[in-house]
Amino acid sequence: MNYAASAQSEFTAKLPGWRATFLFALLLAGLGGLLGRGVYLQGIHDDFLQQKGKARYSRVIEVSAHRGNISDRNGEPLAVSTPVESVWASPPDVVANRQQEKKLAQILGMKLDDVKSRLSDMSRDFVYLKRLLPPDQVEKVVNLHLPGISLQREYRRYYPAGEEAAQTLGFTGQDDIGQEGMELALQQQLAGIPGSQRVIKDNRGFIVEDAGSLHPPKPGSDITLSLDSNLQHIAYRELENAVRVHQAKSGAVVVLDSRTGEVLALANYPSYNPNNHSNTSSQAMRNRAITDEFEPGSTMKPFTIATAIENGKVTPNTVFNTDHGIYAIGNRKIHDADPESMLTVAQIIQKSSNIGAAKIALSMKPEMMWQGLSDSGFGEQTGSNFPGEALGKLRDPKTWRPIEQATMAYGHGISVNLLQLARAYTIFANNGELEPISLLKLDAPPIGRKVFSEHTVREVRDMLEMVVKPGGTAPLAQVAGYQVAGKTGTAHKLENGRYVNHYIASFVGFAPASSPRLVVAVMINDPSGPDYYGGEVAAPVFSKVTGAALHALNVPNDAPMDNVITPPPGIVKEEV
Repeated sequence: MNYAASAQSEFTAKLPGWRATFLFALLLAGLGGLLGRGVYLQGIHDDFLQQKGKARYSRVIEVSAHRGNISDRNGEPLAVSTPVESVWASPPDVVANRQQEKKLAQILGMKLDDVKSRLSDMSRDFVYLKRLLPPDQVEKVVNLHLPGISLQREYRRYYPAGEEAAQTLGFTGQDDIGQEGMELALQQQLAGIPGSQRVIKDNRGFIVEDAGSLHPPKPGSDITLSLDSNLQHIAYRELENAVRVHQAKSGAVVVLDSRTGEVLALANYPSYNPNNHSNTSSQAMRNRAITDEFEPGSTMKPFTIATAIENGKVTPNTVFNTDHGIYAIGNRKIHDADPESMLTVAQIIQKSSNIGAAKIALSMKPEMMWQGLSDSGFGEQTGSNFPGEALGKLRDPKTWRPIEQATMAYGHGISVNLLQLARAYTIFANNGELEPISLLKLDAPPIGRKVFSEHTVREVRDMLEMVVKPGGTAPLAQVAGYQVAGKTGTAHKLENGRYVNHYIASFVGFAPASSPRLVVAVMINDPSGPDYYGGEVAAPVFSKVTGAALHALNVPNDAPMDNVITPPPGIVKEEV
């Protein structure tokens, strides 16, 4: 015991006294450093702690911009954006058990593995779980009270006209970006600029405070189209009925203001519902009136004859020998459905003689005929600026053989789209001036292009009026109370480079003929019933659409209400 006390005393005596002092000073310096650091961070460099706090409790979220509305020429809504909610998550803030995750997946209609995969990505502060939810789903998500799960206001596009104008309007995707039609063509004008907003979250991941807007969203511009919703409804209704009655594959109708080139109606059938297009086929989405090419058949004859009249080759009374319905060019033969021996130029249009049109074409040099067709807008854009518009096909005249020049006179070996064809007829409705096409409402009439003289146009217009009277190919195109003028077309379809026994039936005309206001073009693709001629299938659609449209626009009558003459049995048919 004495030995232990002695040893302890000896050890204590050997420790230097300065060590205790040094240790005390070291502890005092550490305490001073901590106090200084605290003062520095709290009073001088306080933004460091603020940044750390914000990193845990502050989030910047995107604020969607309102997409511009689309309306018709009378202010009727065609495409509007309605507010909806989307569900998003901040994975680092999500606290959920397996049962809650499973319930969330069921509400959102998602696979559990997909939900877990998105919530497990801790490198992201923002991830969408489901976009554009209906209100009942939103309420169920809110009632789960899951930390880290939030809602964001977005906009969903709604199309009041539904399938009637689907192909023209198109639709937007989940990110409110135009995918088809005018939604795509006008994306830059319609799309707004998204904003951003800072929010504060509590320690459970719930948003508890709006900390203010960093950048407010900028809404898109509203757009007014040239369409008239009432006329669009009429055109779609009559087209749908004709396609069903004649068991056709598809069809299209174009209604133009002949004075301005504005598209008042553009209908396609079959169609689809742009408000629910997830399972829609690409065929139904095609705007056939603009993107599909076809051989126009006899609707091309007025341009051949107008070119010949303009260049002094023929007059309406010039007589041609139509060879009793059979005319040989080399080893090829051209036929007429109703054989005649002699026809005037006016009768060639009225009865739609292929032989007569071919002989008129061959009276011109290829370059002269090509110039007439090119000036009429064939082989070029219409000016609609619609995505995917077809150019049509008008070949270089240097490559034409005589048989090809002859068949082009009645619409074979040349291709067009229906809007292009309707536009070309504004020449005859507008005193020889070709108007550019517009799908937007115009504030002032556009500047057109003079193609034929007024004298030539008057003579061709008189011939086109004969087409719809008894003895012509389209008496079924007559409209009570109005004079009308137009031309039928019936053409074999081309499949894999060969003509097959399937047809395109068409009619293009204008009314009132004395002072044209509307140009209406009708195309019925592949009618499979007993009737397939343009005068039987397309002309009645023209009559119904044009009559209803003229009344809807309060266009004055230029003929008695009993002017419609019942055609005799056996309508004159153009040769196919």
